[in-house]
Amino acid sequence: MKGAGARTPYAAWVRDEGLTVQSGNYQRDLRTVDVVPWERLGCLGTVLNHDKSNESNDCWVVEIPPGGSVRPERHLFEEMVYVLSGHGATQLFDEVGGAVTHTFEWSTGSLFAIPLNMPHEYFNGDSEEPVRLLMVTNAPVIINNFRSMDFVFDTSYQFTDRFAGERDGFNGSGSLDGRVWSTNFIADVGAFELIDYPERGGGGRNIQLVLGGNSMKAHISEFPVGQYKKAHRHGAGAHVVVLEGQGYTLMWRGDDKPTRYDWGPGSLIVPPDGFFHQHFNTGPTPARYLALRYLDNRIFNAEGVPLSNISTRLGGDQIEYEDESDEIRAEYERELAANGVTIIES
Repeated sequence: MKGAGARTPYAAWVRDEGLTVQSGNYQRDLRTVDVVPWERLGCLGTVLNHDKSNESNDCWVVEIPPGGSVRPERHLFEEMVYVLSGHGATQLFDEVGGAVTHTFEWSTGSLFAIPLNMPHEYFNGDSEEPVRLLMVTNAPVIINNFRSMDFVFDTSYQFTDRFAGERDGFNGSGSLDGRVWSTNFIADVGAFELIDYPERGGGGRNIQLVLGGNSMKAHISEFPVGQYKKAHRHGAGAHVVVLEGQGYTLMWRGDDKPTRYDWGPGSLIVPPDGFFHQHFNTGPTPARYLALRYLDNRIFNAEGVPLSNISTRLGGDQIEYEDESDEIRAEYERELAANGVTIIES
């Protein structure tokens, strides 16, 4: 996109920021993806776009140099932040250049959301090593809708219905409603307690997340050694970041042959809109991932059940184990045998 004609206000903004755009459907390791100078923010960065980014969400990798910071800003798009590596702090202000209202620290594995349109600044707490942050935003929709950068970045309205300045807003507290944990900050998603999730198979556990009252959502999932998840499909915009473990994901559309993507800690998988995808743990330890999503990209039936949890035999979007092709299982068994791992029946 850099240097090319921009077809949308969002594309023009990325071009004017001087940023490179890379594939957002698969990255082997976000911790080593190339970044370029981001002059406006005084750091390094790149944009990762998936097949529907222009109408949903995008993803940034931001690198802060040792002892450095990102210049303060505010904006009308939501921003969920996962710390890929390093440690540091975020400050929130009452106005850009104004008084500091909150300061909270984070480190590798932390996850948080910036309150909508609240001025903020990021600091690298290490004088020797850079910090890498992954940011998933709905900037494409907001910028394309309003088309005015002054409005998107310089509006002073405070969304107190989402965040009213609570002093404990970033201490990790929250509330649980069924499987949904609502919070602003999680210190370590790799250690967060999950809940059994039999619907997806593979002995999995899961927790759904609402961060900062955002319309975008997230979830953490884990499945044990020698197991794999049921194939399913949904809408675009689920940025799956591998936290722990090793394995691969198959993705395909309709009756097409699946494409394989190998992953480990730091990998990113973004299933295209409506593509079936299936995750396989091939390693000797449980596999855990974080998914940062656009809105709720699932479709629900009349009873409120996601179609991605209902068998394709019943008109849903999930392929049950007994309905998958024989080669799916055979490939997985070969991988486990090569790694000296035994398959566990679900």
